[in-house]
Amino acid sequence: MKLQDVTIEKLYDLNETIAAPLFEGVQYPWEVLSGIKDFIRALGETLPEDRFEKRGEDVWVAKSAKVFDSAYLGGPCIIDEDAEVRQCAFIRGSAIVGKGAVVGNSTELKNVILFNKVQVPHYNYVGDSILGFRAHMGAGSITSNVKSDKTLVVIHAGEEELETGIKKIGAMLGDNVEVGCNSVLNPGTVIGRGSNVYPLSMVRGCIPAGHIYKDKEHIVPKNNA
Repeated sequence: MKLQDVTIEKLYDLNETIAAPLFEGVQYPWEVLSGIKDFIRALGETLPEDRFEKRGEDVWVAKSAKVFDSAYLGGPCIIDEDAEVRQCAFIRGSAIVGKGAVVGNSTELKNVILFNKVQVPHYNYVGDSILGFRAHMGAGSITSNVKSDKTLVVIHAGEEELETGIKKIGAMLGDNVEVGCNSVLNPGTVIGRGSNVYPLSMVRGCIPAGHIYKDKEHIVPKNNA
């Protein structure tokens, strides 16, 4: 796998997010993380009042979305149409929840973009991350967004490395990625479109599109699994 395989173009269908303008002119997805907060504030003010309502400071919720009373919505955030934010979900801010997405019970979001139809439905932590169209994180799976030694995150794609200059980067999940239950995605993990991660995995680095991650020594194409 090479760095050319972890670009926005290779990972995401930008037709499946209200945040598409944020990605314009950008090569790698983690480069937009620092701009999510300001983008939400600017976009929120333009959302049509017949389809969205403003709830408190810098919080916009689609009228067709379902948000349980016990969920916490911290601004700035946008909950797009037909999304569902379930009991005791904790949205700390700088979060975009896409159309038809599910944020489950006790799930925590911080500085993230969830594309349309994403599911983080049970006890997930998703921070400083971007999850593509129909990506799904199994119960208890989380993104770790800070290295234990607090150094800046480096993206490892095969034999290539890219210094990001960023301290907090979680995971970049391409469209239709499936992450198994109770897995940990280490800082700077990138998973290509349509790939699967076995439950109880500890993933670091970049996983090619169309592969199954069984463990770090066994990453196989789906058609050879």
